[in-house]
Amino acid sequence: MGEQGVEKVTGRLLGSGRTADVYEIDEAWVLRRDREGYGDALAKGAVMAHVREHGYPAPRVRLADSSRTELVMQRLSGPTMLGALTEGTMGADEAGGILARLLRQLHGVPARGAQGGRVLHLDLHPDNVVLTPDGPYVIDWDNAEEGDPGLDWASSAVILAQVAVGDEALAEPARALLAGLLADPSGLTGNGLAEALRRRAANPTMNRREVEVLGEAAELVRSFKA
Repeated sequence: MGEQGVEKVTGRLLGSGRTADVYEIDEAWVLRRDREGYGDALAKGAVMAHVREHGYPAPRVRLADSSRTELVMQRLSGPTMLGALTEGTMGADEAGGILARLLRQLHGVPARGAQGGRVLHLDLHPDNVVLTPDGPYVIDWDNAEEGDPGLDWASSAVILAQVAVGDEALAEPARALLAGLLADPSGLTGNGLAEALRRRAANPTMNRREVEVLGEAAELVRSFKA
């Protein structure tokens, strides 16, 4: 099935995010379709294939059946970490520890390019971790690149801190999650935090409130390095 075949897939909609929709193909595979040409599905699929080759828990992909806007990938069974937290089947401390472990494991994967650095996910948070019977899998590799792991730690920390300083029901769990993530804050760097904040402020998918709390979120993250 080439690129043209993928475009004809019309399975039921399984879920939608800020930039993409996921459709059913069969019991083993799904089609992730970027909206309005966002991103490069083949590029993110290549990153996923690379980290899998080094033992990292990313979904399998079928690059030959994918296109620039559509990615055929393994269908995962289980709730997201966010769903488990909301339902009370996983505690925030445990979830924070899992996120930290997933970051450390990812940063052990060598870069694909010749410039060095490490593979970075840059959007690792509870809604991008699926808790399968075989363990947690990391999804949504839209922002992945290669560079300094400090940026990856800061990106996850800022995302959690933005929720933690808000007034929603998830604020307290997010604070506990952040504490679990940064129980060992040695991966967090000042340069990484500054760059993560700059990128979050420029992210077109964030709403005004999310941008407004960035200063307070930054102070909360820095408190774990004190």
